[in-house]
Amino acid sequence: MTTLTLSTIRQNLAKFDYTGLGIPALVLLIMAMLVLPLPPLLLDFLFTFNIVASLVIIMIAIGTRNPLDFSSFPSVLLFATMLRLGLNVASTRVILVHGHEGHEAAGKVIAAFGEFVISGNYLVGFIIFAILMIINFIVVTKGAGRVSEVNARFTLDAMPGKQMSIDADLNAGVIDQATAKKRREELSQESDFFGAMDGASKFVSGDAIAGMLILLINIIGGLAIGIAQHNLSVGEAGRLYVLLTIGDGLVAQIPSLLLSLATAIIVTRVTTSESMTEQAKTQLANPAALFISSGILMVLGLVPGMPHLVFITLALATAGLGLMVIRQEVQVEAEEQAKQDAPVTEGPKELDWDDVDQVDLIGLEIGYGLIPLVNPETGGELMSRVKGVRKKLSAELGFLVQPVRIRDDLNIDPDSYNIVLKGVVRGKGEIKVGRELAINPGQVYGELKGIPTKEPAFGLDAVWIEPSQRDQARALGYTVVDASTAISTHLNKVLRENAADLLSHDETQQLLDKLSSKSPKIVEDLVPGKLSLGSLTRILQNLLQESVSIRDMRTIAESLTEASSRTTDPEQLTAMVRPKLGRMIMQSLVDEKNSLSVMTLEPSLEQLLHNVLQQSQPGQPVVMEPSLAESLFAALRDGTRVLEEEGLPAVLVVSPMIRAWLSKAARHRVNDLTVLSYSEIPDDQAVKVIHTVDAQAKK
Repeated sequence: MTTLTLSTIRQNLAKFDYTGLGIPALVLLIMAMLVLPLPPLLLDFLFTFNIVASLVIIMIAIGTRNPLDFSSFPSVLLFATMLRLGLNVASTRVILVHGHEGHEAAGKVIAAFGEFVISGNYLVGFIIFAILMIINFIVVTKGAGRVSEVNARFTLDAMPGKQMSIDADLNAGVIDQATAKKRREELSQESDFFGAMDGASKFVSGDAIAGMLILLINIIGGLAIGIAQHNLSVGEAGRLYVLLTIGDGLVAQIPSLLLSLATAIIVTRVTTSESMTEQAKTQLANPAALFISSGILMVLGLVPGMPHLVFITLALATAGLGLMVIRQEVQVEAEEQAKQDAPVTEGPKELDWDDVDQVDLIGLEIGYGLIPLVNPETGGELMSRVKGVRKKLSAELGFLVQPVRIRDDLNIDPDSYNIVLKGVVRGKGEIKVGRELAINPGQVYGELKGIPTKEPAFGLDAVWIEPSQRDQARALGYTVVDASTAISTHLNKVLRENAADLLSHDETQQLLDKLSSKSPKIVEDLVPGKLSLGSLTRILQNLLQESVSIRDMRTIAESLTEASSRTTDPEQLTAMVRPKLGRMIMQSLVDEKNSLSVMTLEPSLEQLLHNVLQQSQPGQPVVMEPSLAESLFAALRDGTRVLEEEGLPAVLVVSPMIRAWLSKAARHRVNDLTVLSYSEIPDDQAVKVIHTVDAQAKK
């Protein structure tokens, strides 16, 4: 039993992390110094350790490139200050108790500073101590405290703007979610750090004041104890206790000055990729400044009465340093030029995955003649117009449209462009740079001189005209747009028609993440509880294919959570979701009087389509008599024309059973036709039947 217990204890001790005992051990040591008497040898060790720790801290501060690289500095400063004050208390105890025994009563370190550093003259020591206090408290500490205060205030004031900038970059697609999270964490750490540094500066200033008070207490207490208790003369008591006290003060004050300097270095650092040494080497190595300074020193060295040797020597040394900097710059430039001019002797590189280019999701290829439209320096507005298209589409569709990559292509005509989706050209056009496009909307009152063409987005008749003809064209009823607007309009149409291809699993996951921040329970129940990410993506693509916005992701998720208990088929789930989005679908279809004008199928025709669908096998293509299909789509085109002539959107209302099939079948056969089911129209929506579609008449 004993063996088992010992073995268990050893195993538990082996698993214990001893690295976490450092700080608690330091705290216990500081407490021990405050209440327990320490031998002189241990005091020597601790005073030396204090000096070494201060040197290490200031070296780390000098080497940091970013203040956050030393984010633990406020806590380190606190412990270092408490360690030094604890040493002051311990040494004070030893000085007052054993000071009458001689100059080594408090250890050899204090004796060395009292005898060697200040040459045994307590007046000199007191003056040196006072000067160090002035430098530390008035110069370094006060300046560092002011800088810390300003940094903390400015950092906190700038935080809302920085957070908005991160959100803007995330929404614009410049950064991803992981990068945004990392930047938010860095921003929070920065505010916490500078806030802590504002308070940590008070540690340093308080330490300086405490050092002065401890010095006075030690001197007065030592004289009183030496004269009253040990029957020493005033001179002997002053010689022993004052020298020991000043030596103790200097031993503690030097690390305090080093830590104050480290604090000032940290709070005055500018965030760069270089350390302080690298910055100084790069920025101070200025040949012009060195030569001018050398000339001034040389002139001063020639003035009668000046120490000629010192001034002239330093002048020559400064000029030599300038020549060295120039020689180094010339050498670096020569090496870079040699690298550029060196012939490539390497063999052919082995192929790797970097040689396989991935197709861009959205691309805009332009001929070299259209490059001025992209360059802002030449007045090109295409970049801003494309960004505006992305912003508008993202707001309307309900997800972030990926950036459009614009690049020149020498394989196409100089004035041509291609709109590419996933490596496939989905739209093309021709643009005349320096001219404007006058579009015939259907009714104009004259002709224009120019280059006849077709508007690239909708194929309307148009004319390329000179900018000076703009007012004349508008007076004749033409719609005039510039070249950048023509391209962006075409891009908007292509992206809107292919919105489903722009939505992938990544965008769906981002939509879920955004919804989860407000309604985590809905997302948790839906994905992956009832639907896979792939199924949800397919449902959202189905909605986008029929120009249904997915902005109301909450309603979509709630509807799918309820409907997924009955089926997991994406097509059926899409049909179940659409009625929940009825009011959103109606927004772009109703007129100014909030009335919905529609056309319907002749009852016998609708019943016939019902029968055709019922006879079809699930998962198999619907087989319909060719003559009936031809008549049906011809009648739909006629009905669409009737509504468009009245200035109304073409809307067909059918039964829910045939809606999905008819919408898919008519998508590429009847332009601009929206197919709705009766269940998708809200109960309070006013409906007006304008036309009835009868395919029998077209047989």
